[in-house]
Amino acid sequence: MPYSPLHEALWQFLSTACLIFGAWYLAWRWLFSINMDALWFAIPLVVAETGAFIGLVLFTINLWSARSPDRGPPPATTRDCAEDVEEPDRPLTVDVFFATYSEDPELVRQGLQAAKALRYPHPITVAVHVLDDGKRPAMAAVAAEEGVNYITREDNLGFKAGNLRNAMTETSGDFILICDADMVPFPSFLEETLGYFRDPKVAWVQTPQWFYDVPPGIPLPAQLQRRLGRFGGWLGRSVERVIGPVQLGEDPFANDPQLFFDVILRRRNWANASFCCGAGSIHRREAVMEAALRQWSNAIEAAAGRDEAAAKRLTGEKAISDSVKSAMLWQGALEQEFQPYKFHVSEDIYTSIALHEDRERGWKSVLHPVVQARMLSPNDLLSWTVQRFKYAGGTLDIFVNDSPLFRKGLTLQQKLMYAATFYSYLSPIWNVMFLLAPIIFLFSGIAPLAGYSLEFFLHITPFLILNELSKLVAAWGNSNSKGRAWFLATFPLGLQALWAVVRRKKISFPVTPKDRQVGTYGRLVRWQTAIALLTVVGLVWGWVAYALGVPGYGLGAMLANTLWGASNAISMLPIIRAAFWQPDEEFEAEIVSGKMRRADLNQEEMAS
Repeated sequence: MPYSPLHEALWQFLSTACLIFGAWYLAWRWLFSINMDALWFAIPLVVAETGAFIGLVLFTINLWSARSPDRGPPPATTRDCAEDVEEPDRPLTVDVFFATYSEDPELVRQGLQAAKALRYPHPITVAVHVLDDGKRPAMAAVAAEEGVNYITREDNLGFKAGNLRNAMTETSGDFILICDADMVPFPSFLEETLGYFRDPKVAWVQTPQWFYDVPPGIPLPAQLQRRLGRFGGWLGRSVERVIGPVQLGEDPFANDPQLFFDVILRRRNWANASFCCGAGSIHRREAVMEAALRQWSNAIEAAAGRDEAAAKRLTGEKAISDSVKSAMLWQGALEQEFQPYKFHVSEDIYTSIALHEDRERGWKSVLHPVVQARMLSPNDLLSWTVQRFKYAGGTLDIFVNDSPLFRKGLTLQQKLMYAATFYSYLSPIWNVMFLLAPIIFLFSGIAPLAGYSLEFFLHITPFLILNELSKLVAAWGNSNSKGRAWFLATFPLGLQALWAVVRRKKISFPVTPKDRQVGTYGRLVRWQTAIALLTVVGLVWGWVAYALGVPGYGLGAMLANTLWGASNAISMLPIIRAAFWQPDEEFEAEIVSGKMRRADLNQEEMAS
């Protein structure tokens, strides 16, 4: 959506009112509503509510403004992108990196052909490189056939980050476009993104990721018209006018990242805190190298300082000679890895932090809100789980072991934005309590509140309504219901990632499979299935107890826990369905055909 001051003002008003009523409700919960006869239940729930409210505050800060940097016209020469007017004037050079390990070479070929078709309104040099950590003759043959550079290395140190570092030592382009093996850039990519680099402080530009193999689904009006006739079509269109487009049967794995890129990441532009997501991003080489050199130098000096302190303790000397200090620095330089892209499972966000915290240079980042490439998504729950565990574990590992929130460099706004990211991965802790609370009540009749009275509904209802309205306005045109359901339903995965990080278990870097894995995965959703079944059985149990007049099962308590429990059970259904989902044969055949197609992907088709 284009930026609208009126839209933003409405969102800010609703979100502020939501937080005010939320704080009012939470204060009442702590001071007046706790069931003192069941503190074992009451305290964990109110603590969970408090934890969730803190997350809501951070999320509101994240979405506060949609203001973004202006994009200038495509620069003609290097001087257009430089701070120093004495910079030698020459045409721009761009390196396009396709990082690959085990993917089908024919899949990579599509991206190579697209990269060779990148257009630009001024003279420019575009060099395409295959970065093959698999060291495969078939991949080298494809690169040779397409006339692009083939780069490999003896070891796979640092995984993708090490692969990128190795390629940077063998190339020299002013800018680096990072592509995954399955990414197909649009011809307009450079035209759309290089204009931001007229600001010499812009270090990288991230574009939204679009997965073209996500099932498109059926529009709500069409589905309702099929079932209810003309009235159904009218009803479906009326619903979409309020909540935006609704596609039934689309994207069973919640892979559509539109809400994340168009709303969450784009609204970090105002704080210069939009982080890199890897594929689909273009980087200023100078920024990446300079930040890496500074961090490398700081790491060497820190290691030398520790060695010097250890030497003083060992020898009892008060000072160390300059020659010994020099030797310590030299030894530290040999031992420290130079990492333009951090050697980490989440190298993209880690590198973003390193650039953002360079206060001396003041590097900036931009989320460009227009899709400029297509790629493949996980199409089975096993592949999806592998990918999301890597995201969760990698982000939590940064937070626990090298958190930027307590280091100098980042501005307060940037720290709050990164805090929102880290904090969101802690949500399974309180989400478990939200899922269990109605089940505990329905089977036991023990309430965590002193009473589900009129006072309770007067406090919570305005907060819930304002929360829904504010999110509806913030994400206008994007449905957040599926994302919210998966956010709640992925609690086992989040807890597993958190437990792995707490135990200091290394988060591995498995490559997300690009082809659908055959089979169903009921075992991956056993906890979600248990929550749904227990809730349904609990609802039956509770209403029977209410009908029999069993103490503790009041009408207010039953209504509140029925709505709560039913919402929880419904939220478990998408991931349970995904475990047993099988693709439409025609759609899958079309995608497979698209993966293998080469010659018939001409310039006009790709542009459209």
